[in-house]
Amino acid sequence: MLSYTGGLVLIAALLHASWNALLHGNRDRFLSMTWMSIAIASVATLMVLATPRPPAAALPYLVASGLVHIVYNVSLVRSYRRNDLAQAYPIARGSSPLLVSLGAALFAHEAIGPLHALGITMISGGIIAIALQGRHVSRMGVLSALTTGATIALYTVIDGIGVRLSSGEAIAYTAWMFLFYWLMPVLFVAKRGLAALWAPLRDAPVVIASSLAGGLVSIAAYGIVIWAMQSGAMGAVSALRETSVVFAVLIGRMFLHEAVSAKRWLACAIVAGGAVCLGL
Repeated sequence: MLSYTGGLVLIAALLHASWNALLHGNRDRFLSMTWMSIAIASVATLMVLATPRPPAAALPYLVASGLVHIVYNVSLVRSYRRNDLAQAYPIARGSSPLLVSLGAALFAHEAIGPLHALGITMISGGIIAIALQGRHVSRMGVLSALTTGATIALYTVIDGIGVRLSSGEAIAYTAWMFLFYWLMPVLFVAKRGLAALWAPLRDAPVVIASSLAGGLVSIAAYGIVIWAMQSGAMGAVSALRETSVVFAVLIGRMFLHEAVSAKRWLACAIVAGGAVCLGL
C-alpha cells in the first residue's frame, strides 16, 4: 500500500478516535447514534444529488453494506448496556483486520505478503492487549466482541469489493451506501416516538451538537477507508484503520489526563510497529 494512502488511512483512524471521544460523555447512546446517523444521511443525500449513480455491478454491494452498517449500529448501541461487552468491545477492533484479511482472500482473491501479514498480526495483537489490560472479560463478553468484529469485517469486505466495481466512483459509492443511515431515525421513532427524537434539541443541545459533529467526522473517516480500498489490500487498510484504538489512548492521556501504564505503552508501540510494516 502506498505511503500516501497509508497516511490518509491513519488520518481516518485519528478521526475515528476523535468522534468516539466526542460521544464519550453522552449517556443515551441510541439517541446519539441516531442524530449522528441523521448528519451522515443528510450529507450523503446532498452528495447523491451531485454525483453519478454507481454502476449496476456495485449496487448489490452498497445495499448489502448499508444494511449491515445498520445492524452494526444497533448492535453497538446494545453493547453499551452490557458492562462485560463494553470492556471486551476493543477486542472486536483488534480481531476485525484478521477477519477482513481472511474474507478478502476468500472472496476477492487477495494475497498478502509476509511483511504485511506480520504488520496485521502486530496491530491486531497490540489492540487486543490494550483491551485486556487490567480487565476481567467474561467468556460471553469475548464471544460477543468477536461477533461484533465479524460484523465490522463483513461490511469492510463488502465495501472493498463494491468500491472496486464502482468504476472509480468511490465518493458516489460511499454516498449511496450512507443513504441507508436514514433507517436509524426510523428505528428510533418506532421504538421511542417522534417527541423523544426532537425534545433533546431543546433540552440537551450540547448532546445533539456533539452527535452531529461526530457524524460529520465519521463520514469523512470511513469515506477515506472506502477510497483506500480501491487499490489497497483490505486487510492492511482495515488494520491501519483500527490504530484508532491507539489514538484513543493518546487522546485520553493528553486531553483527559488518563494514566497509561508501561504495558499499555508497549502495546501501543507494537501497534505502531505493525503500521510501519504495512507502510514498507
